[in-house]
Amino acid sequence: MTVSIVVVSHSEKIADGVVELAAQMAPDVVILPAGGTDDGRIGTSLEKVLAALEQAGTSGDGTGTTGMGATGTVVLTDLGSAVMTAESALEFLENPAGVLLADAPLVEGLVAAAVAAQGGADVHAVRKAAEAARGAAAQPGPGGADSGTEPVSSAAPDCTGDFELVNQAGMHARPAAKVAGGLASLDAEVTINGVDGASMTGLMTLGAGKGTVLHVEAWGADAERAVEYVGGLVEAGFGEP
Repeated sequence: MTVSIVVVSHSEKIADGVVELAAQMAPDVVILPAGGTDDGRIGTSLEKVLAALEQAGTSGDGTGTTGMGATGTVVLTDLGSAVMTAESALEFLENPAGVLLADAPLVEGLVAAAVAAQGGADVHAVRKAAEAARGAAAQPGPGGADSGTEPVSSAAPDCTGDFELVNQAGMHARPAAKVAGGLASLDAEVTINGVDGASMTGLMTLGAGKGTVLHVEAWGADAERAVEYVGGLVEAGFGEP
């Protein structure tokens, strides 16, 4: 993997827990926790963050955080002061160009970022995947206006597809993460049965079980690729029984 991820949290247990969760869905991605203070209290530690960034920079392909393009490190944080600690850590790096801070929800953002990195996305696409997990409210929909929690458009989709869920458990957390993480890194707005395809939470609210047909609509330059991506995952049963 060429992109690593660092999680900065006020709690060591939270950092370790979300990293464990994301690692289940992206086993080949280097994801490092930097939670709590040096003496185990609630808070953040500049030293812990620096150590994680240095480890991330020497993991994987060895190009480090100075690499441009595909390589680099994405940092996710929980609360405001964690952002400040992460920003302070960047000032101590010899070359922080390959380290990107993501403005994203910690759990859903981390899972989406990890899945994108597992799929080979570059550092910018991984950050985009994390930030897309916040929902479509922060992004313009295909029609150009803010679209609320779901992308909407008066224009006909550029590509559509219908795919029947064949895996026994249906659209639970792992498949939702794979779909959302992959779509978030593409240049396309996608709805699946009416919800934002790049939102892991939105997909899980569908309650789609085995046999449910997913209707996929996509707009944008990568519309066809997005529909094919979803179709491929569904037809393969997300690699599950």
